[in-house]
Amino acid sequence: MSGATYEIQGYLVVLDKIAFVTRVFQPEEQQGYQFNIRFHGDVRLAPQFPARHEAELARELLIKALKEHLN
Repeated sequence: MSGATYEIQGYLVVLDKIAFVTRVFQPEEQQGYQFNIRFHGDVRLAPQFPARHEAELARELLIKALKEHLN
């Protein structure tokens, strides 16, 4: 299933290109919560959310999509 994609905050990401996903955290001196997605080639995406539960849900759905893609 090469080339599977996932949409997050208006970005369409290719699951095959994701290197890792960080935990949800609150950036220093900023409001809201985020997690980082790092792609092969050191490209990064840092979706931000106003509430922690929104960030956790988005991260969980991305991880689920990655797991399904690998199987």
